[in-house]
Amino acid sequence: MQPASSLTRSSISRRAWRACLFLLLVCAINSSAWARGGAARLSSTPVNTATAPRLSAQDEAFLEDLSRRSFQYFLDHTDSRTGLVLDRAHTNGTAHNEREPNHNIASSAATGFGLTALCIAAHRHWISHEEARERVRITLRFYAERADQMHGWFYHWIDQKSGERRWKSEFSSIDTALLLGGVLTARQYFHTDAEIVRLATTIFERVDFPWMLAGHPTLLSHGWKPETGFLKPRWDTYSEHTMLQLLAIGSPAHPIGPRAWRAWSRERITYAGYTYLTGGPLFVHQYSHAWVDYRKRREGWYPYTDYFANSIAATRAHRAFCINLAAEFPDYSENMWGITASDSAKGYVAWGGPPRDPAIDGTIVPSAAGGSLQFTPDISIAALRTMKEKYGERIYGRYGFTVAFNPLTGWIGPDVIGINVGIVLLSAENLRTGNVWRWFMRNKEIPRAMHLVGLNYYISQKKPRPFRKSSSNRRSHLLNRIRSSHRATKDAVAPGVQRERG
Repeated sequence: MQPASSLTRSSISRRAWRACLFLLLVCAINSSAWARGGAARLSSTPVNTATAPRLSAQDEAFLEDLSRRSFQYFLDHTDSRTGLVLDRAHTNGTAHNEREPNHNIASSAATGFGLTALCIAAHRHWISHEEARERVRITLRFYAERADQMHGWFYHWIDQKSGERRWKSEFSSIDTALLLGGVLTARQYFHTDAEIVRLATTIFERVDFPWMLAGHPTLLSHGWKPETGFLKPRWDTYSEHTMLQLLAIGSPAHPIGPRAWRAWSRERITYAGYTYLTGGPLFVHQYSHAWVDYRKRREGWYPYTDYFANSIAATRAHRAFCINLAAEFPDYSENMWGITASDSAKGYVAWGGPPRDPAIDGTIVPSAAGGSLQFTPDISIAALRTMKEKYGERIYGRYGFTVAFNPLTGWIGPDVIGINVGIVLLSAENLRTGNVWRWFMRNKEIPRAMHLVGLNYYISQKKPRPFRKSSSNRRSHLLNRIRSSHRATKDAVAPGVQRERG
């Protein structure tokens, strides 16, 4: 007979090991569910489905009107000979005159939005298919044959009439990427037009992505200037550059390695219950998503980032952030919110939050909510409709919403900006039809790049992906290994101890 103390220790040991076995088994059963749901948990947002939400007739009518007005900007302010789109114009429809600093200033990014806008307009019969096709040809001919370029990269700011460099701007990596978004969308929408396909392919395949690494093994530079060379800032943290990365990795002519995707930092913050990759102004969560369809894809390593769910979380957190500023700026509310890079009474400001930007003064930027239509239609449509209903023609005109307004001071921006108008148009179209995503993703280079970096499709928790072995076999196999390991460990560390066997 064993001493009472031995019986107690043996009993405790058996109970402890049974508890350990049970906990390990539970962990094994649920490990794949955690992996599948990791991105959703981290973003505090339900996993998005690829199905477009149902919109009311009133919401559809509102979005149709907003979209047509947004497209009107690109129709009015694209040069007929170069195909370049003005960076900005007055809300009344007039371009800046010779006495204003923005006279004839076009941007490559706005032109990328403009090319995509033409595809939307042709598909919706706002203009004829042939008119849209010819406008696309003009723009692509300019960039393929006439535009100044360095290793395939284009200037940020250019003269709309001549195409010459303006404001001593750089050959910009991100503005070239946004241009390519439009170039490649047009290549697929007009895929039966041999000239458009040839020109678009020439423009894309000429871009030397390794050159823009500027000697770094993985991080792309923001750009290059003739006077000073490469800009010091690099794309080293999460931002609007994810499409640039995919274009670079998927390039058929001058690619960079897939490890570049993991080279930039991914800082997460938590606000109002939402944990997500931070980026300051909302536009950093919107621009790449206007073309790249990140829905139902996630990175294959912890924390399994789902970038679409991340943008949903960022938008909802930003709305909560604005609501929490209402004590200081009482016009912010559940349906009156949005701060992203824009004009203000004091000039152009790249503001946002959280965290709190000290420049915030109560200004509301409609493209913050508008650019997130593709992520959060419930809160974005409500905000935009409330703005229009409350302030009417003072902020809503020929091109949709003004760039920004401040209800507290009465300031209303006199301009619209091409990229702000563009992100609203593309986001609205993706919400309504998913067409921009569909056209752009037909470029095989993009899905290929996503596969190379580990951004692959996953199945929601309701339909879990099966194990390579059956679940029962996997559990039995794991349980047997745990028991074998337990017996071996006890024999090794406590030889000769008498054990009860069941």
